[in-house]
Amino acid sequence: MTSSTAVDHVANSDASAGDTSAEVAARPSPRTGNAVAALLALLVISIVVVIGLGPVVIPPDETARYLWAALTGGRIDADEVTTYQIIWQIRTPRVLLAAIVGAGLSAVGVAIQSLVRNALADPYVLGVSSGASVGAVAVTVAGGLSALGIYAISAGAFLGAMAAAALVYLVAYSRAGVTPLRLVLTGVVMSFGFQALMAVIIYFTPDSEATATMLFWSMGSFGAATWGGLPVVAAVVLVGVVVLHWHGRTLDVLTFGDEASTSLGVDTIGVRRRLFVITSLVTGAMVAVSGAVAFVGLVVPHVVRIVVGASHHRVLVVAPLASAVFMVWVDLISRTLVAPRELPLGVITALVGVPVFLALMRRRGYLFGGR
Repeated sequence: MTSSTAVDHVANSDASAGDTSAEVAARPSPRTGNAVAALLALLVISIVVVIGLGPVVIPPDETARYLWAALTGGRIDADEVTTYQIIWQIRTPRVLLAAIVGAGLSAVGVAIQSLVRNALADPYVLGVSSGASVGAVAVTVAGGLSALGIYAISAGAFLGAMAAAALVYLVAYSRAGVTPLRLVLTGVVMSFGFQALMAVIIYFTPDSEATATMLFWSMGSFGAATWGGLPVVAAVVLVGVVVLHWHGRTLDVLTFGDEASTSLGVDTIGVRRRLFVITSLVTGAMVAVSGAVAFVGLVVPHVVRIVVGASHHRVLVVAPLASAVFMVWVDLISRTLVAPRELPLGVITALVGVPVFLALMRRRGYLFGGR
């Protein structure tokens, strides 16, 4: 029995006993459709508005006109070239990257929380971000991958992230496979190890550029967004979100625990391995272009579950859109609040995420998957 048919079996069994929560969770929800429509509209509006905001403010209608001209090859006046360049070459790739990374963080957060059955899990719990930081700092200090030009540090970060993910998996693996507890504990411990290694590299190479690189990868920024790097991360995140959504019912089963999942015909070892690879690749791609952005992949999935329910098919549609909208506005605050300086993204997301998470903890009826 496949994982998908296993969940169908659960729903059918529940149906014979009456209208249960598992059956209700599998039904299409008008609330989910309304949330998706509203968030899509809000995302488009937010992108257009935020692209026009900054030290040079451009009205939304003018911003839309410039974007339309760029997309259709339309003509603009000679005295508008500078404004057009600001809109299309500088702000648009940055805002789009914010939306893409926001969507990816939330989708991976949803999957990781089910994968390790831990309400406190986020995309970085498995040590991927710390490994990316080591890779980025190592490239900065050693000057490797110079053939890649401006993408050398991002490539180093991605390679570091993948190496960290592979190492965590190998260390956590046992004869019984990779259990959620071993995976989380290994990821947390290895994260401390990678952070220590990064500190040692910087200590013995007192370079201001290396220190700035460490801060960037530790706190996050979209300042390095370019049209050249955007398609790659967009493709990886899009494919990752689609694949995770396709595994939605499997993620539902995993929340029951390994014994229950196995009894329903789910290959927990194989599923966990596939999901680990998918989430690691998506996280590595995002960290390589934006650094580590805290709390988004942790808090947003919980908020969305309150609105649309616990079904992963619903959450994995709504949560990426909600996070995309959120990150677009977070990036605006990051680049305008203390302009011309730029606040790290992690500072803003933490200031928002901490009180929201504490409020969720005190909210009656929401148990974070436990009691």
